[in-house]
Amino acid sequence: MRSFTAAAVQVRPLAEPLTAQSVKANIEHAIDYVERCVADTGAELVVLPESVTTGFTPGGLDPARLWDLVDDVPGPLNEPFREVARRLGVHLVWGTYERGAERGIVYNCAVLAGPDGEVRGVYRKTHPFCTELASKGGWVTPGTDPCVVDTELGRVGMIICFDGDFPELSRITAVRGAEVIVRPSALLRSADLWELTNRARAYDNHVYVVGANCTGTDPAGVLYFGNSMIVTPVAEVVARAASHECWVSARLDPDAALRSLTPGSSVEQRFDHLADRNLELISRYADDLAAPARTTFPHA
Repeated sequence: MRSFTAAAVQVRPLAEPLTAQSVKANIEHAIDYVERCVADTGAELVVLPESVTTGFTPGGLDPARLWDLVDDVPGPLNEPFREVARRLGVHLVWGTYERGAERGIVYNCAVLAGPDGEVRGVYRKTHPFCTELASKGGWVTPGTDPCVVDTELGRVGMIICFDGDFPELSRITAVRGAEVIVRPSALLRSADLWELTNRARAYDNHVYVVGANCTGTDPAGVLYFGNSMIVTPVAEVVARAASHECWVSARLDPDAALRSLTPGSSVEQRFDHLADRNLELISRYADDLAAPARTTFPHA
């Protein structure tokens, strides 16, 4: 990894019924913010929120009708993002719903395009939130694989929103070489949980985390709080947005990432959460990690 500036851009979707016209307007709005962000910050990696093309909750559309409105990746609806990445010479990550092979199969995905405009990686959300999961009456089919992309900046892993609640996914991503984990999101819970999980995943794995969270109201009237942030490998939040449309940026420096035990401390960082894992313990209890389980506490 080399030193570079990363930015998280938070925008609002149109709070109206989803149509081809509203999807086009959402894309144009997001791209306008990308252009202004890069002009302002010089960012070489820009991350947009989850499902930025539509808004997270598709306002009563069933999976088949949502499938009709979205696109393959790569495909025509994704071309404007690829074009702006190419024109600005940046790495761009955006969240979008993606058509599966059959009508009604919809993935919640994050796409990374390089400065040549080519799609470098596609990650399909492996832990859809309970309300979006097709098997529970929602609209999304889970993905099956982690994703780490080699770029000119470094190795970038992708997770999406609720994925950040699951330490195993980020750990697999880090073990596969990720130095930066991007987290496009439309988080529905609290700012405290958003910060907690971003900082924990950064600290667990000694990676930078760039979390871009939606703001505004989606087509179903669901409200989002923004608070996009960039977190260092020692869990320091070095950039934080409020709740309005905006961007935040920070310099990601591999030489400074683990310079001290905590920010500003004179004590050197000596431990490594990846290298110091007890692999014998993990191997012995691998079946327990993969076993079905559920909380014993009552919940909805």
